[in-house]
Amino acid sequence: MAWWKAWMEQEGVTVKGGPHFNPDPDAETLYKAMKGIGTNEQAVIDVLTKRTNAQRQQIAKSFKAQFGKDLTETLQSELSGKFERLIVALMYPPYRYEAKELHDAMQGLGTKEGVIIEILASRTKNQLREIMKAYEEDYGSSLEEDIQADTSGYLERILVCLLQDLFAAGEKIHGTDEMKFITILCTRSATHLMRVFEEYEKIASKSIEDSIKSETHGSLEEAMLTVVKCTRNLHSYFAERLYYALKGAGTRDGTLIRNIVSRSEIDLNLIKGQFSKMYGKTLSSMIAGDTSGDYKNALLNLVGSES
Repeated sequence: MAWWKAWMEQEGVTVKGGPHFNPDPDAETLYKAMKGIGTNEQAVIDVLTKRTNAQRQQIAKSFKAQFGKDLTETLQSELSGKFERLIVALMYPPYRYEAKELHDAMQGLGTKEGVIIEILASRTKNQLREIMKAYEEDYGSSLEEDIQADTSGYLERILVCLLQDLFAAGEKIHGTDEMKFITILCTRSATHLMRVFEEYEKIASKSIEDSIKSETHGSLEEAMLTVVKCTRNLHSYFAERLYYALKGAGTRDGTLIRNIVSRSEIDLNLIKGQFSKMYGKTLSSMIAGDTSGDYKNALLNLVGSES
């Protein structure tokens, strides 16, 4: 059944990369696009949005070998604004990119809890292990310790619990119902949790989501609801994140870029399908209506065609 798994995985992917790939001409195209006065942004879009992340890493190596320059640094010096942010995001290896997003969320004044919650609640245990490793390599500190230093109370406990499965080793829980609740949410498998949610609804006569909303608030509520949403339907969760990034006044570009870049080689096609089902419009039509210029063109390339 390996072919079925491979086919299903490919089905979700919007960026499949160039066939008969050779990094050298791509590197040359990029060099010419950024040489001299002015930049040919369309050439940058055509190359980088149509290659997989692994192929982009090879292009960067070829660029360095041929022209003695760092490709990401060159792109940063030639591009600007949201378009630069998107293109630079494409150049990061996936786990290093997510480590960077977590690090940025904890820098400066105020923590962007929403970013931390989104990444920690929606990634598999293996993915989280790789992100933690990349974080430590790039920033010289432990992701878990940085989160503990930057958050507090039950939010800190749920985030650390998601990272480590701290209580799976049989640590005895003392204290509040919230802590028991958090422990169950973070350490059980998705199939087990789905059964728990069903039983809970029978006993309490209301959904687990309604209980969380009535018993908690703020970032803890957001974290708990995110775990439930990701358990119930991961593609719906990401569709909702993208919808609210685009809806209303102003675009949440950080959320938009992060989710399109990080899901484009995993399940963005499936997220698009869920998006249309939930909101009665396509993801690309909302992007086209809410963004502009090179930034819009690059995003639409990554999202791929929609009927």
